[in-house]
Amino acid sequence: MKVPVPSVFDLSPAEKLQLVEDLWDDLASIPDDVPIHDWQREELSRRKANLQRNPGSVTDWESVKRRVRGLNGR
Repeated sequence: MKVPVPSVFDLSPAEKLQLVEDLWDDLASIPDDVPIHDWQREELSRRKANLQRNPGSVTDWESVKRRVRGLNGR
């Protein structure tokens, strides 16, 4: 008799979020092993160069959250 193998699609939303978090943490522990596409590397280089040319152009995370929450009426 075969026992059905559980699927990740059968997990609750909370369990799925935990799984995603666990996978992300695992990948983050070995960043050199995570493949990066050429277009991603180019975009990071472009953004770094822009930041070096315009250091005042950044927005801190708290300001971004306030702006987004304001747009959504929160």
